[in-house]
Amino acid sequence: MVTAGATHAFPFLTVLVLLPAGGALAVALLGSVRTLSRVAIEWVGIAVSLATLGLAIAIAALFATTTGGFQFVTDHSWATGLGVHWNLGVDGISLFLVLLAAVLFPIVLAGARTRTDAVSFVAWMLLLESACLGSFVSIDLILFFFFFELTLIPSYFIIAGWGYTRRAYAAIKFFVYTFLGSAFLLVGILVVAFVHEHQTGVLTFSLPALEHTHFSSAGDILLFLAFTAAFAVKAPLFPFHTWSPDAYAEAPTGGSMVLSAVLAKLGTYGIFQFDLRLFPQASVDLAPLLLTLAVIGILYGAIVACAQRDLKRIIAYSSLAQMGFVALGIFAFTTEGLTGGVLLMLNHGLITAALFLLVGWIYERRQTSQVSELRGLQAPAPVLAGVFTVAMLASIGLPGLNGFVSEFLVLSGTFLTHRWWAVVATAGVILAAVYLLWAYQQVFHGKVDLANSTTRDLSWAERVVIAPLIVVIVFLGIYPKPVLDRITPTVNSLVAQVDAATHTHQPAVARRGVAGTSAALAKKAST
Repeated sequence: MVTAGATHAFPFLTVLVLLPAGGALAVALLGSVRTLSRVAIEWVGIAVSLATLGLAIAIAALFATTTGGFQFVTDHSWATGLGVHWNLGVDGISLFLVLLAAVLFPIVLAGARTRTDAVSFVAWMLLLESACLGSFVSIDLILFFFFFELTLIPSYFIIAGWGYTRRAYAAIKFFVYTFLGSAFLLVGILVVAFVHEHQTGVLTFSLPALEHTHFSSAGDILLFLAFTAAFAVKAPLFPFHTWSPDAYAEAPTGGSMVLSAVLAKLGTYGIFQFDLRLFPQASVDLAPLLLTLAVIGILYGAIVACAQRDLKRIIAYSSLAQMGFVALGIFAFTTEGLTGGVLLMLNHGLITAALFLLVGWIYERRQTSQVSELRGLQAPAPVLAGVFTVAMLASIGLPGLNGFVSEFLVLSGTFLTHRWWAVVATAGVILAAVYLLWAYQQVFHGKVDLANSTTRDLSWAERVVIAPLIVVIVFLGIYPKPVLDRITPTVNSLVAQVDAATHTHQPAVARRGVAGTSAALAKKAST
């Protein structure tokens, strides 16, 4: 659905997508200028990403909170004979994922710098930012697929070029898994478009138009599975997750941050934006299966995280559990559950990016992320310990921090329609406290040994880099209303669309929206 009057004379979204791509090209060309230092190249990348962030903030400021449709719509014919358009739009679901990406990339470029070949690293990062933003705002399915696949190329080279010991293996595994999953997505997109053409005589890949396409029961389920296969691999969701622990652990710090915080959201975003809109009946029919896999992923990720002895792998499996919570909220099909799922995508991105950045800084100081080799870091690095505490408690879901609000909405929304799945999933919250508190205790508490006693605390530059993440984590925990006000209209519209297509209705208590819930949460958090 495109909202009337939601277009603007200035092509906000086109500039948003092309600006970092142009910056990547500029950095690549500047790399041939021998007089430019590595620091100068890095500052060019930071400047481009900050300009992109400024544009994203302007879009958020102008975003209307009274409608659930797509806004800032741009529609230009790209390949007329093939029905492909440069069709961009942003709604309450994609808005904060755009902001998440725009916030994180300058932090990555400033706080997770590489010591070798800065030109290539910055160029690949900016190209990856362009591909991520393009994926979040594309409402033409072929255009979305183009950006969705484009993310593979810079991600592969970032992991393979600047990762750790097993980086080549992790990069190939990441590429093969996601590329194979995307093959199903391409076939599904083409089938949807051809069925729509058969029914209407018009070949188009526009999402608002394809929402009205009718499929047979078997076709609906098969197409849903084709789309979901690609999205589940990208997210990743259990059991399509096996590439992620290796990729997250072997990628450089910036790569781990982007993979877990931004790229993973492309998968769950695809389920929100395409599965539920195009295949509402199949989504409802297969919800028990997806809910079961989500709960298994939550428990599996948490249990395996308890057995890890490497900080990066602990966060990797924790991320798997958190993406299970997102899927749980999606397939609850309640306003609270879906809103919590969208909010959790944002909050998880902020938290996991902060954790991977902090672990990366620990590795730079100690050349290890093994828990057994780190002890008593709180004494020589109290600020590092304090910042890590905030991020860790947010990941656990402590009231007053952003993780609590989203997990509460997911679990309460799921409890309304799928009670036992919600009850079992609650064990994941308890296990998260177990492995995260254990890891924190082992790394920061205890008597510091000689090797760890000289660990440098966070510099002022590092404090400036991490500060925005910590501020937002606290702010969204205390006052999530501005975010919920922009998410809820789109979620309400989506729930109504699913209800109308499937002739089902969520419980009356869930239809009240999340305004009252968010206000109560904010009050509880503040006290």
